[in-house]
Amino acid sequence: MATIPLFSSFRYSDSLTVVGISVCTAVICEAISWILIYRTNSYKTLRSSIDKAAKKLETMKTDTSKINVKKSKTKKIDRVETSLKESSRDLSLFKFKSGAVVALVLFVVFGLLNSLFEGKVVAKLPFKPFGLVMKMSHRGLLGDDPTDCAMAFLYFLCSISIRTNLQKFLGFSPPRGAGAAAGLFPMPDPKTN
Repeated sequence: MATIPLFSSFRYSDSLTVVGISVCTAVICEAISWILIYRTNSYKTLRSSIDKAAKKLETMKTDTSKINVKKSKTKKIDRVETSLKESSRDLSLFKFKSGAVVALVLFVVFGLLNSLFEGKVVAKLPFKPFGLVMKMSHRGLLGDDPTDCAMAFLYFLCSISIRTNLQKFLGFSPPRGAGAAAGLFPMPDPKTN
């Protein structure tokens, strides 16, 4: 009599395997980011300068909304905004090296999962997806059931949600003022035109 492994006979084993690998990948990627970025002194100084500039800009803008804005006050606000944008750009460039290593890890894991679950339905969607979403969720699967979900779609959804929440939980989310500068390619400043 052949013995059946407990986990492989479980109904949702493929889904749980993809989710588990996604959690492990997120933890590994955040560990790599911590080693290459978050524990360094240059990251800590950049983050503190962004936080200080964001707080200063916020207080300056609330003060200027109460009183009549002078030209010198506007120049000070512009200088602080420029400083904040430069610091955020530097932070984005600093994170770039870790991003390359993390991307490599994600490509390797995705390739491994692709070879393990090629052509296999790993989950059932509780709805019939529309056009583009259906192409992503049904990628590489045979059959016409639109509620079938391929590994790539489930892994994509898990990776996005798990990694973002893990970053928030560990305190690795970007500083509040960093969102204003929007990384390597910020929006042009309308005041310069």
